[in-house]
Amino acid sequence: MQTHSSSHHAPLAERLRPRTLGDVVGQQHLLGTGMPLRLAFESGQPHSCILWGPPGVGKTTIARLMADAFDAQFITISAVLGGVKDIREAVEQAQAALTGLVPTRTLVFVDEVHRFNKSQQDAFLPHVESGLFTFIGATTENPSFEVNSALLSRAAVYVLRALEQTDLKKIMALALSYKAFPAIDDEAANVLSEYADGDARRLLNTMETLAVAASSEHLELVTVPWLQRVLGEHLRRYDKGGDQFYDAISALHKSVRGSDPDAALYWLVRMLDGGTDPRYVVRRLIRMASEDIGLADPRALRMALDAAEVYERLGSPEGELTLAQCVVYLAVAPKSNAVYTAYKAAKAFVKADGTRPVPMHLRNAPTQLMKDLDHGKGYRYAHDEPGGFAAGETYLPEGMEVQTFYKPVERGLEIRIADKLRELKSLNHQANS
Repeated sequence: MQTHSSSHHAPLAERLRPRTLGDVVGQQHLLGTGMPLRLAFESGQPHSCILWGPPGVGKTTIARLMADAFDAQFITISAVLGGVKDIREAVEQAQAALTGLVPTRTLVFVDEVHRFNKSQQDAFLPHVESGLFTFIGATTENPSFEVNSALLSRAAVYVLRALEQTDLKKIMALALSYKAFPAIDDEAANVLSEYADGDARRLLNTMETLAVAASSEHLELVTVPWLQRVLGEHLRRYDKGGDQFYDAISALHKSVRGSDPDAALYWLVRMLDGGTDPRYVVRRLIRMASEDIGLADPRALRMALDAAEVYERLGSPEGELTLAQCVVYLAVAPKSNAVYTAYKAAKAFVKADGTRPVPMHLRNAPTQLMKDLDHGKGYRYAHDEPGGFAAGETYLPEGMEVQTFYKPVERGLEIRIADKLRELKSLNHQANS
């Protein structure tokens, strides 16, 4: 395999970096025949873009290959370490390349572009618009939230995926053929690819570390027990502040809503194992209890609040069991989003309808003047009525049609609530007929 750097002092991941599009492993949904990025390469016309994906999936490699494909000067800026000074220098280099004896295009690659603030991102705009250089940003964060809309509108977004195990094993085989490693049995290869968690850089860096350990022990075959001893506890890559974080809480919520306690427990443990603050999880559980269970089982909300209180008393790890108990209860509880739907419908109605005056009989009358102005006149005190219900009474503004925002479902306690509402509706109908 051709490599981008032949220096034996460079990390293995850098030495094995692909030099051609055909060397790239994975991302065939973008680089395969007829796919978007492949067509962009073949067009001969570079365009600004954002490469969005998890670490170690080829964002920097693709940017470098673009520069090679378009015979462009390649300038790299790290948004972690760089600033406006680096942007200014990139502009000067791009201008020099364009006005030289042999005019050359420039491709400016900004790694971790989401780390740049708004003003720093804005600094690229006039030069992208003028065509001075092609802008390529790499980010592990959702560009919809982290990249300025003005810059985002001028760049195509390509979503890169975590590498599959088959892809990682191909990269592992390339590494084994490139450098002297001991043999790796199939089970150990599976464990190692799982350990890499879709990240080629992590895989190659780990293999480089293992090579040193294996050499010192004169090891001839890498096995699972040896890997477990050398690598220690399986460290999962988990981004507590990025899209994996939001995807995991989404998966937990949907598992609870879908009444799957096992899946809900899995996602709960994934989040806790990844370092998510259990207090955040509890807040989300409280929301689930109202949004997806509601009055079908009002005890669910109490269960979530109890879980919050118990966790505050016990902390981790003891308090995490209460979170698990709550998650299982919410998952198996009867589901209803009737209150959630009713609330949204009421909000939409009020926003569209405008302000209506409170009917006189519903107004408060704490002073004699207000009583003289008929505030509260004709109000029927429900507790004094038969069955504690003032049949035929109206509580909406005058002239407003009767609304039915809340529609209980035929599940859990809401079955009885629906029966009660039908009974009260019948009494109102009789009183008004």
